[in-house]
Amino acid sequence: MLLVGCGRAHRNEPTEPQSVKCVTATAVEYVTRDFAALSTADDAVNLAFKISGRIVDVPIAKGLAVKRGALLAELDSRDVELQVDAARAAYRDAQSRLDRARRLLLHSAISAQEVEALESALTQAETAYKNSLDLLVDTRIVAPFDGVVERVYVDAYQRVASGETVVRIVNPVSTTVGFTAPEGVVQQLALPTTRYAVIFDAWPGVRFNAVIKSFARTSSDALGFPVSLRLVGVDGTQYNITPGMTCVAEVITPENDKNAVQLPLTAIYAPVGGGDYVWVVGDDDRVHIHSVVLGSPIGSSSIVVLEGVASGDRVVVAGVYHLSEGERVRVLND
Repeated sequence: MLLVGCGRAHRNEPTEPQSVKCVTATAVEYVTRDFAALSTADDAVNLAFKISGRIVDVPIAKGLAVKRGALLAELDSRDVELQVDAARAAYRDAQSRLDRARRLLLHSAISAQEVEALESALTQAETAYKNSLDLLVDTRIVAPFDGVVERVYVDAYQRVASGETVVRIVNPVSTTVGFTAPEGVVQQLALPTTRYAVIFDAWPGVRFNAVIKSFARTSSDALGFPVSLRLVGVDGTQYNITPGMTCVAEVITPENDKNAVQLPLTAIYAPVGGGDYVWVVGDDDRVHIHSVVLGSPIGSSSIVVLEGVASGDRVVVAGVYHLSEGERVRVLND
């Protein structure tokens, strides 16, 4: 028992080498970063009355398609019509007075100063009349473009104040995609070498080309920088892109580090003790652990490795947590 208890246990080495899968590290020319994005309306507007009053008609509902010039809401116009009638009467009276004064001036029965005063009064009356006509137009809200009613904020017979939002309409066709980018990407958005693409969840196998439309250079809420892309070359007859569709925006930037390589995320070995490593298969089919410095993710399944691996190295991508230094392996996909 003493001999057995004090004896050193020996691990039985496997007679067959462990099977692993490998990839060949490749140099990185471009890095693709994916961002969750959403298509947004090209044209969207909140509409309101310029004057206060009581609504008498709201002939629309949420989701209704409207044509340009269609009535969206209308105020009770009786008070404004009375103002128009009064302003029209005052304008005609001022015009009549001026005409009579000009005839009298021809016979020197009135001074030129009196005529000039009547001309000024006519101008004021005309301005008041035109303003009252504008107020009458402002009792109606019409669609400024063909669109869809996104939301109605009021009901009929409700009293609204001047400038209070009544309805919001949007253009149903979208060529704009918005997302939020981190600080490290913002500096590269305006570079001519940066490329963009968009993949919609509705068409997972289709990549739409895009160009930068706008982006914010400051972030007040520390949640990222809003970015807008514009889709180009979209076949509207085949792909109906509307506001609110989920998608993935790809920002493709050149990799400045010429020694950087691309590897699958499954190749990274991160033990409990910390650090990032990969297993490199040598020419003798033995694995050797390499400490690596990681860069930016590439899509959702790959990553840039800045140091520790050279282009052309065979790197294990399956079974990385079951290997030991110098162990002989059998590469399945060699």
